[in-house]
Amino acid sequence: MRNLVFTLLIFFSYLSFAENNYPPDVEKVLEKAGKNRTELESVIRHYSKNPSDSLKLKAAYFLIGNMEEQFYSHYIIADTNGKNLHFNVLNYPNYKKMVQAWDSLEAIYGPISNQRDTVIYDYNVITAKYLINNIDLSFRAWEKFPWAHHINFKQFCEYILPYRGTNEPLENWRSYFRKKYQWVADSVKDKSDPVEACAIINSDLHSWFKFDSRFYRQSTDQGLTEMLKNKMGRCEDMTNLAIYAMRAMGVPVTSDFTPYWAKTGNNHAWNTVIDKTGKPIIFMGGEANPRKYKLSQALAKVYRKTFARQKNSLAEIKPAWEKAPHYINRNNIIDVTRDYVKVADVHVKLKKEKPDSVNFAYICVFNTGEWKAIYWSRIDGNNAFFSDMGLDIAYLPAYFKNGKIIPAGEPFILTKEGRELPLAPDLKHLRKIKLFSTTRKVTRNATDNIEKAYFVKGKKYELFYWNYGWKSLGTKTAGAGALVFTGVPSNALLWLKVENSRLDERIFTIDKQGNQVWW
Repeated sequence: MRNLVFTLLIFFSYLSFAENNYPPDVEKVLEKAGKNRTELESVIRHYSKNPSDSLKLKAAYFLIGNMEEQFYSHYIIADTNGKNLHFNVLNYPNYKKMVQAWDSLEAIYGPISNQRDTVIYDYNVITAKYLINNIDLSFRAWEKFPWAHHINFKQFCEYILPYRGTNEPLENWRSYFRKKYQWVADSVKDKSDPVEACAIINSDLHSWFKFDSRFYRQSTDQGLTEMLKNKMGRCEDMTNLAIYAMRAMGVPVTSDFTPYWAKTGNNHAWNTVIDKTGKPIIFMGGEANPRKYKLSQALAKVYRKTFARQKNSLAEIKPAWEKAPHYINRNNIIDVTRDYVKVADVHVKLKKEKPDSVNFAYICVFNTGEWKAIYWSRIDGNNAFFSDMGLDIAYLPAYFKNGKIIPAGEPFILTKEGRELPLAPDLKHLRKIKLFSTTRKVTRNATDNIEKAYFVKGKKYELFYWNYGWKSLGTKTAGAGALVFTGVPSNALLWLKVENSRLDERIFTIDKQGNQVWW
């Protein structure tokens, strides 16, 4: 009887395969795969043969069904005409020298930037051998190591199973790190603790891989071969390296990121490990271990990278023809801000008319001299709703049209208590102010109790206030002390910028005592 049941199960499995009765998302990817469809179907056929592989078949469906937006992306450094300047950040001994060379090129060619040159979608090139090896090794790690046993199948699919971290080249990192770290199992004291296993592996990564700021100017994510050769990279490389090493050993990890810091320039990505209780514990791959790593900058939004497509993401629900800001226009991220900071929901009245064919509003933070979108909302009449926003931050509501941020209302401060304080400049009540710095890096009182200014003598500084754009309040040349400006609107958001600025200056308001309050 058991043999008959087994035979029937195999028969119906083959029958299902023969009829191509695939889940809709899998069939969609198979159609896109073209000639490579046979490789993907070989994976399905492989796990359809044996009923004991039913969970592996689900895993294969998960990977293939979510493969549509998985790809390798290669960038070149080019001018505005797309001319490849063949600029290699590692040709220079340090970040300063590299930036000097970059500036020299811009003096000749005008603005240069990282531009996407090549995109290779996984469904067009991935092989059955690669996928089967990845799935088998993932399950082997999940089953073998006690520190992975608290993970359910859904978590396994996100935190152990995926074969890539971001948009790096496809490589067999799982086999490499499984062999390299086989000794870890004998080194863990609490064999059920994924955090301890994570710390041991990460300490070893730290011994040979380092962060290098030169990679800030290189947008192509490194693969394992490059990282083993260079032994350094940027945040995305470090988080990917940790993902490779941890997942190969069944340690459930992912990568979280903020598109833009809220009170300084740049952005950041880091890792989390899922502890025995299911709680994510942050760490920095190759740099700082779990429970010893802290984020020192203000967070407006934090997202978690997922392999699965998120049906409620902006990229999934907006019309295909409507453009959206880069970092948040992704279908494989989820909002996890409330896991990190206290948050509040924000209701905004959009005071500027909505551009044609725009269905979404955005909320922005000020970062490297620009307002940059950090989250989105459907537009309801002239209203927008932004959930779970970080507190004690300056925001601007905006539209996005033709690749540009368009102010939709006044900036406001979301206070520590979750209240919205609008910053509408009062042009009738002007004031005189004394300024001491362009950034928050300032100690107002020196040891002799004389207020100290942090300007470069002889440099020109221009003060702006925000009124649906930056409006100049004039220029002053720095001397030995503070810069004094008159005719400054009350309740204004201000920005003091030095000539030939690198856009590191921060926005600020002036409190009742005349102090600069940084945002």
